Amino acid sequence: MAQKADQPVSAPSEEPAWKQRAVERSTQAAKRRAEQRVERFLDAAQTIMAEKGTTDFTVQEVVDRSRQSLRSFYQHFDGKHELLLALFEDAMSKSADELRAAAAEKSNPLDRLRVVVEELFESSRPDLTGSQRPLFTDFALRLLVSHPAEMRVANAPLLALFTDLMQELEDANLLRSGFKARRAAALTMQTVMFNAQSSGQEGAHPLTADEIWDFCANGFTLS
Repeated sequence: MAQKADQPVSAPSEEPAWKQRAVERSTQAAKRRAEQRVERFLDAAQTIMAEKGTTDFTVQEVVDRSRQSLRSFYQHFDGKHELLLALFEDAMSKSADELRAAAAEKSNPLDRLRVVVEELFESSRPDLTGSQRPLFTDFALRLLVSHPAEMRVANAPLLALFTDLMQELEDANLLRSGFKARRAAALTMQTVMFNAQSSGQEGAHPLTADEIWDFCANGFTLS
């Protein structure tokens, strides 16, 4: 019997709940396996960099160290640059978490900002032996020039932390008139990181964390 023209067409029935649950479990399991494979690649690359003190390694070295396949590597990363970027973003996120925890131990907003400035400076300085934090030295400086958009994404957690701290200063009427929290945060963060990453190039008297804080907090005027 033909359906009447004005009779509503019934909506297709939804998939059974058991099927939805089965698909969801399968998807979650696949996601967990992929995350585990990615972590193994990242751990392998970090171990190699710690041993070499540099980002000068090959994809094959990472594959061999992780005991996974080259095919699996390229299922998750376009190449070495994307792997380094993932490591850099992860390091910056962890650094922001550590600095936020350190700041939380201080009760005064100015003290909170100071501890973040000084600890970020120290942690971002290259080790003259070449064995410490290579991501914060050679790769970070190259990324700043070659991939500024990616650098902004990687720096987002740190910038959010500095912005929060500057907003506290602004709320307490401690931020200089004419400055907005986010702009002051960006200027301060960039000053700290650039000077830290280029530390050692200024001769026999490298900058100290105290000097960086004094400059960021007071500038160079007498007022």
